[in-house]
Amino acid sequence: MNPEEPTAMTPPGPTIADVVFPEQLNHRGTLFGGAAMALMDRAAFVAASREARADVVCAGADEIVFSQPIRPGDLVEATAAVERRGRRSMAVSVVVVAETLPTGERREAVRGLFHMVVAAEAPQAD
Repeated sequence: MNPEEPTAMTPPGPTIADVVFPEQLNHRGTLFGGAAMALMDRAAFVAASREARADVVCAGADEIVFSQPIRPGDLVEATAAVERRGRRSMAVSVVVVAETLPTGERREAVRGLFHMVVAAEAPQAD
């Protein structure tokens, strides 16, 4: 398999990668859900910004499903793809794949849908 080609676990689009460190863990020793969602939000932001070529913000997220635990030392990759686009908003799907570095085992760990909107311009001071 060519590592540059998307797999069934990763939709095409921008990918943000990180390694899980101890300070990101919850009381069960796995990645805190909020840390996973923050990574997903950043990937959604990049995909939406590229699509809109404007300043975008996250208006909400739903359908977030945590299907596999992410452990310390795992490499996590959040890959985003714009699914729907309106005039000022879009829906961006994000898939997080966790990889156990010593073995190379990859598994889909989290999936969600982020709603991104073009930010209103701030009023200019006189």
